[in-house]
Amino acid sequence: MTGQIAQSEFAAIVGAAQVTTDQAACAALEVDGKVPQFIIFPKTSEEVAAVLRCAAEHELGVIPCRNGTKLAVGNPPRRYDVALSLKDMNRVWHYEPADLTITAEAGMKFGDFQHFVSRDGLWLPLDPPGGSRASLGGIVATNACGPLRLGYGAPRDMVLGMKIATGEGKVVKTGGRVVKNVTGYDVGKLLIGSYGTLGVIVEASFKLFPLPRQRATFAIPVGTLGIGRDLRRRVLQSPLTPARMVLMDAGAVRMAASTPPGREAKEPEIWLEMAGSRRVIERCERELGELAKASGVALRSVEPIEAEAAWARITDLRTCLPEPSLGAIILKATLPDSACEELISRAEQEAEGEKVRLAAFAQLGVGTVHICVLGDSPASGTINLVQRVRASTEALGGAMVVERCPSSVKGQIDVWGAPKDDFDLMRKLKTLWDPKGILSPGRFVGSL
Repeated sequence: MTGQIAQSEFAAIVGAAQVTTDQAACAALEVDGKVPQFIIFPKTSEEVAAVLRCAAEHELGVIPCRNGTKLAVGNPPRRYDVALSLKDMNRVWHYEPADLTITAEAGMKFGDFQHFVSRDGLWLPLDPPGGSRASLGGIVATNACGPLRLGYGAPRDMVLGMKIATGEGKVVKTGGRVVKNVTGYDVGKLLIGSYGTLGVIVEASFKLFPLPRQRATFAIPVGTLGIGRDLRRRVLQSPLTPARMVLMDAGAVRMAASTPPGREAKEPEIWLEMAGSRRVIERCERELGELAKASGVALRSVEPIEAEAAWARITDLRTCLPEPSLGAIILKATLPDSACEELISRAEQEAEGEKVRLAAFAQLGVGTVHICVLGDSPASGTINLVQRVRASTEALGGAMVVERCPSSVKGQIDVWGAPKDDFDLMRKLKTLWDPKGILSPGRFVGSL
């Protein structure tokens, strides 16, 4: 009866056609074995807030979504009654190309957004997991970014302001539309990276960047992780400013990069992307070649089509997992950049002992390492490996999150790791913003 009453109230808010209980549609948005009762498609910020107020009154768990590119991240939800889909909220409200600012709704797909601003020679320099299918709201809520963070920063650095619907059914504005406006700046930062546990981002304003005149990718087989470390230092200490730079072990190269028939990658490689005018690219190629030579290795230029495909796979690792890999696990470690090669080395040693296959991707200059643990189904050795890689990450001054794994593994591993000293503050913020605890309940650090 409660479900019928709630459905009727939801329909009164957004319209009956915007609420569905279709079993197939609901099953498509399943999270760790839990399937929502309803999918609700609001069209305005006020409707989102009203839906959240109604859900709170009925104590229904709500998970915001769009295309589901981030639904695999997080602990299993304690409750999941409502999938709040923002797919109908995809409008641009404010756009000033001359000022490099734009305000758009959270349900707009990243690919559509980039196409819209590219007509004026602009872009948002992000390469988030989910690629063009990811939504603006999902990108901001998870602070999602890839190797381009080296050259341009993360969503946290590009968001000027937001509009947020809270668990109490209010609409809150933070920040503004212009670069110099910092009103409410800290409040907005709380929501960025909160994974939908404090509020639902319904609108965001961004600062844009001019599209580079040209972009070029270079690959450098480095033979060993030690040579890779030496070359990383040379590049980062040079005047060169790569847009992105990734170190891949041999397994990662085989996953992400195209190789000629009969030639299988057998050594780590560093891939770099440089951006600028033709003359700048030519100078970068010369200087990179000299740095590579000083480290005893050689540079090669990557064809644009090959480079574009490889960067897409590197930034969205799920798309390049080999088949079958139903049991694959993706780990994300954040640690001092100087420790990236050491973590990969330790992980490879652990994998060899457990007879597990790995593929490691390090975003150099950023301090992020993704480690793909490959296989059909996680065995006890795999679980042990994950725990030891987490211990190694922490010993090196970092932290590790399990970004992707089968639901069965989440019963054996806390995907976020143990809460840190700031957990009491996080819990107080959760209570303040979402007093009924309806937003993604149990999904975040410490099962918040």
